[in-house]
Amino acid sequence: MARGKNRRRIEPRFEQRPVISRALPKNQAAAPGPARKRRRKSARRPAIRRVRGLVYWGTVLFLWGLVGFVALVGYFAAQLPQMSTWAVPERPPNVRIVTAEGHLLANRGMTGGESLRLDEMSPWLPAAVIAIEDRRFRDHFGIDPLGLGRAMLANLAAGRISQGGSTITQQLAKNLFLEPERTVERKVQEAVLAFWLETRFEKDDILELYLNRVYFGAGAWGVDAAAQAYFGKSARDLSLGESALLAGLVKAPSRLNPKQDPEAAAERARLVLDAMEREGMITIAQARNALSTSRAEALALRRGGRHFAADMVMDELVKLLPDEKADLIVETTIRVTLQSAAERSVAKELDASGEKLRVSQAALIALDEEGAVLAVIGGRDYSRSQFNRAVNAKRQPGSAFKPFVFLAALEAGETPGDVRQDAPVRIGNWRPENYDRKYRGPVTLTYALSQSLNTVAARLVGEFGANNVVRVARRLGIASPLQQNASIALGTSEVSLLELTGAYDAFANGGKLVTHYAIRRVMTARGKILFERREPEAPRVIGDREIAMMNEMLAETVVSGTARAARMQGRQVAGKTGTTQNFRDAWFIGYVANLAAGVWVGNDDGAPMDKVTGGGMPARIWAQFMREAIREVPPLPLYGTGMPEVAALPVARPQRELEPPRRRTGDEALLPGREVGGGLPPRKPNFLELLFGG
Repeated sequence: MARGKNRRRIEPRFEQRPVISRALPKNQAAAPGPARKRRRKSARRPAIRRVRGLVYWGTVLFLWGLVGFVALVGYFAAQLPQMSTWAVPERPPNVRIVTAEGHLLANRGMTGGESLRLDEMSPWLPAAVIAIEDRRFRDHFGIDPLGLGRAMLANLAAGRISQGGSTITQQLAKNLFLEPERTVERKVQEAVLAFWLETRFEKDDILELYLNRVYFGAGAWGVDAAAQAYFGKSARDLSLGESALLAGLVKAPSRLNPKQDPEAAAERARLVLDAMEREGMITIAQARNALSTSRAEALALRRGGRHFAADMVMDELVKLLPDEKADLIVETTIRVTLQSAAERSVAKELDASGEKLRVSQAALIALDEEGAVLAVIGGRDYSRSQFNRAVNAKRQPGSAFKPFVFLAALEAGETPGDVRQDAPVRIGNWRPENYDRKYRGPVTLTYALSQSLNTVAARLVGEFGANNVVRVARRLGIASPLQQNASIALGTSEVSLLELTGAYDAFANGGKLVTHYAIRRVMTARGKILFERREPEAPRVIGDREIAMMNEMLAETVVSGTARAARMQGRQVAGKTGTTQNFRDAWFIGYVANLAAGVWVGNDDGAPMDKVTGGGMPARIWAQFMREAIREVPPLPLYGTGMPEVAALPVARPQRELEPPRRRTGDEALLPGREVGGGLPPRKPNFLELLFGG
């Protein structure tokens, strides 16, 4: 058979049709034909089969995983109560405490703030929270897959849980219904509840619920409580920078607390502002300005003297309405101007000389003539110590207790001009000495009280009996235990500043018993009145003769005695100093017509001060406070002073007739046969009438 260039040949193929090929010139490459393509396809088939296998088994595993996930969700969801019983729990009640003028003093309760509508809040606040916590809040349906995936990748990269990925709705579900532990069960239940919340509420409702219940640290639940705690204002009035700082606290309220770590709080606020700028909520200029203005305001630690007053109000409220569960508004007797004056007076004196004189604490309380608390400072810094030293601390009053000794003597028939010996005295094994360890010989009772002579006070107790001194103190409102011994003359029994000031208030108001209080009215948030104070006429506990004499004697203490630092130009002031052994406590209790105030300084551990006496720092604090408190009040004389016939008035309580006190009204407060002396001035306007014209 002849051969040629273009001769065809048949190549056998198993199970395939014959393929006819042509011989090609040596210099010509063979073009890819169907056979070569089939060979390539044949080479790819194992890889395709592997991919198909992976897809198949991946799909199978996914479906089984989905079935398992659904079963897991169903199982954990079944642990929840029946859906028909699901309901958003009521927010714990809030107590809104307002001053006598209607200004907010503080919020109290489990949350520490009011519940605000979303449109009542500063618009920067919800925007800041969305930007840093859940920027797709308006778009997802309770769970954000993108955010969850991002958090998972970040956690895998970090090898620990560094991001949460929870939406605002999930966080709300956790806060409302679940415990805070991180478990698979809780996360599944959180997701189920988040879906339920999204079906029941609009986005604004969810955001409002969240902002009113999320924890911001410092005991503040909800934005209004946080705004009050950190900035002393309502969440209605927050600036952009303040809103950014609060939004940053949600992630770690304790760690980022600006009072504990101001640098960390400021850095977190910067991240919030950056997030707001990226989302187009604010401009770069607004972010920079917010950083510069909010930091100084937010990080200035507040001493918070008003919170001592709020705590005192809450203690009183619990006694008045122990079982009330509604939101309440409590109208108090606290006056804004006087409370601010008290804070400034205490802070100024302690800042100026507290460290030098080794004085760490001070307390102040002011009462009107009826016993209403107008101002109270329980310590130097509420943020460091919430113990109210004006109300709850009991310390030895020293010579500030002597007015009760001298009043007992006057009620036994003595007069301010009567004479006693200032000389060494011995009562049993006790030998009291004067502060300066000097003796002046014969002195009047007025001089002895104004100069705080211990020997004369001890002689009077020996003459008229410690039991009668105790009865006088009880009658004027001292409720603390009192020891009936000779040393009571020097104030060795412990009392509180509140009760001692209340007892002096009887000298200021013309001899009436004072029952101190801080609440005028309590109502629900809807206006229903639950309590309103209606005090009956207070009983007289000091006779006209004795009250006039005591006011003359205690006024001399300020004019020429140990309390000269409390003198006020154009005002008649009375009061008494007190200093305890080794300078552990220093007191000044003083009053003008219709207003009494007491000051104590010392150290909580009883450490001695550097020779601080009642006529020093306490008297200066008192004078600074009182000058501001009565600046707009016209001067009035003290009750019964300047009366030439005072000494001739009948004696109120001869020693032989002294008896245990009992509450009486009107003339019943006097002993049988006692008549009110004539010539006394008519009723003076009370302090609030003078100050506010009401």
